[in-house]
Amino acid sequence: MRAVRRPATRRTAAIAAGLALSTALAACGQNAGGSSSDQYPSKTINFMVPAAAGGGWDSTARAMQQVIQKKNLAHKPVEVFNVAGGGGATGLAQLQKEKGDPHALMMTGLVMIGALTRANSPVSLKNTTPIATLTAEAEAFVVPANSKYKTIQDVVNAYQQDPSSVTFGGGSAGGSDHLVTGQLLKAAGTDPSKLKYVGYSGGGEATAGILSGDVGVGVSGVSEFESQIESGKMRLLAISTATPQEVAGKPAPTLKDAGYDVDFSNWRAVVAAPGLSDKDKQAVTDLVDKLHETQEWKDVLKTNGWDDFYKTGAEAQQYIEGETKRVEQLYKDLGL
Repeated sequence: MRAVRRPATRRTAAIAAGLALSTALAACGQNAGGSSSDQYPSKTINFMVPAAAGGGWDSTARAMQQVIQKKNLAHKPVEVFNVAGGGGATGLAQLQKEKGDPHALMMTGLVMIGALTRANSPVSLKNTTPIATLTAEAEAFVVPANSKYKTIQDVVNAYQQDPSSVTFGGGSAGGSDHLVTGQLLKAAGTDPSKLKYVGYSGGGEATAGILSGDVGVGVSGVSEFESQIESGKMRLLAISTATPQEVAGKPAPTLKDAGYDVDFSNWRAVVAAPGLSDKDKQAVTDLVDKLHETQEWKDVLKTNGWDDFYKTGAEAQQYIEGETKRVEQLYKDLGL
């Protein structure tokens, strides 16, 4: 009987040792942070769009959802839902109640900063966990093809002589189109608080207003006007980013080229609920990293005319903080 017991004892000891070693190795892997992405998500990711369906934030979030699901980047569902109101303030307030939950994400961007600033909102992007900036788009200054303005300098000259003689038009008042116009006028050494600006509720209305002559100069994202520029119905005067790019197949003049120190983009980003642990924040970032590296996401950027504007971690946080300060100052300059 002793001959039988001794092997059994040895086998038991070996199994116990193996289990102990496996546990130790697993613990080491977790401590090194290597398994955080594998464990995330542990439930459905709720991706909020703090605006009505159909806008830029909505299309970006749903494109992300489709790529994540198509490439099986997450082993749990990704649900996109809309919370409209207050230029994003209603949704942001709701996100802040999900403190510490890495499955609560939200789309945001420059437009939200402007809306929150203008409304003097008690909620702020400072009370979120920045994950990544995603896309950026240059703003375009355009005029009808028969306009007397041939260059952006002509527009600035007219404004300097009589601010009331130039009417600008674009998206809603206080949005990115309004802000970049104010920044141009400030860079030109004029008083942007005298700016006459007509805010339209959609790109179609803005295009109609520009072509009909209701406003002298149109301002919006390049993609809104590119087809009109290509057809010859509109003339592109300048784009707002310092980096050269082609618009309608031709090199686009920049505000920098005209001598104005302006480098402005309408950007979008993803933030998470406040109070995330470092491990959870890294897990969410890892998922967005995987998305960003896919060919499908590159195709989304190309199809929509969005620039790849990818920043994560401290770089993303610093950028959003810097943009918040810049927008707050622009609002003061515009008297909003």
